[in-house]
Amino acid sequence: MKRIKEEINIAETLPSTFYTSEENYTQSVERIFANSWQYIGDRNALLKAPENVFPVTLLEKSIDEPLILNVKDDDIQCMSNVCTHRGFKIVHHPSKMKKIICGYHGRRFDLNGKVDFMPEFKEVKNFPRACDHLTSLPLNRWKRFLFTGINPKVDFTKIQEKLDERLGFLDMDSWRFAPEFSKIYNVSANWALYCDNYLEGFHIPFVHQDLNGMIDYGQYTTECYDHMSVQIGYGKQGDEGFNLPKGHPDFGKTVVGYYYWLFPNFMLNVYNWGVQINIVRPLAKDHCKVEFLYYIGDEEKWRKFGKDALAEKVEREDEYVVEGVQRGMKSRFYSTGRFSPTREKGVHHFHKLVSTYMNEENSAN
Repeated sequence: MKRIKEEINIAETLPSTFYTSEENYTQSVERIFANSWQYIGDRNALLKAPENVFPVTLLEKSIDEPLILNVKDDDIQCMSNVCTHRGFKIVHHPSKMKKIICGYHGRRFDLNGKVDFMPEFKEVKNFPRACDHLTSLPLNRWKRFLFTGINPKVDFTKIQEKLDERLGFLDMDSWRFAPEFSKIYNVSANWALYCDNYLEGFHIPFVHQDLNGMIDYGQYTTECYDHMSVQIGYGKQGDEGFNLPKGHPDFGKTVVGYYYWLFPNFMLNVYNWGVQINIVRPLAKDHCKVEFLYYIGDEEKWRKFGKDALAEKVEREDEYVVEGVQRGMKSRFYSTGRFSPTREKGVHHFHKLVSTYMNEENSAN
């Protein structure tokens, strides 16, 4: 794939074939998703005592990797959930365990994933080898949110530092997860098209009339960092935004929303009432699933500003345009487009990262 030029005013977008080719989709799973940090859950909701071992799946129906989270005090380990004897999935539901035992042939592992015992293996030479132990994966946490990856290429501390720069003052660990508002949307479009749309406010006046009335479009800004970006929505005169502490980069400004994107598919939409998380999960070259998870920090402000009906309307408007673009990508008369230097910095940043990862011949596997 042709690399995206660094200079936005001369760069062209990803080619339409990236969004329509089966081969490109398959490569994107291995070259992008297997080599990046992926959200795997909320520590407070996922890891509950008295159980200490929890099965999770890394990007079901794309990477589809079975994993185990093992909790010891406040330490969390992540490892493979596939037995190294015959590939059977070991842990099927949250459990209280002293040893991890495969239900197929009885291979036993300690809680660090090392082979502890194997029936009928006394005569086997050179056992156990390093590859007979369960593979460990890196695990990182920002506030209550857990991330892992097969072979992530970015230092997660850099992501944490940038998130903390503007969001560190928020006590998200105490916020209430609100499943009654959380939803899953099935979108008939390539995962990257959904991200393209998220990463620019250019379409807001044309697609989201109600949302446009709530922000100062002229001041809407995008800042790009290593493998992430933030869009900042400023309110109009008299609007109620965040109560920002002194020393905050935006102290004295009326900010009504921070929209953080972490490469390739994780979004944090932060408001004065709480946060809405979006996870874009690839399913096929022309289909993805988008999870909307709500965490409410201020119930009164949620009732006043949350506007769940507006969020639903905005999502449906986004689906309409994204699915329309997916159909347009099949056109014989479209190949690439150009970027608006003032409004599409985030999309350009994203496309550069995608082209870099797609041109890496070595995948995580």
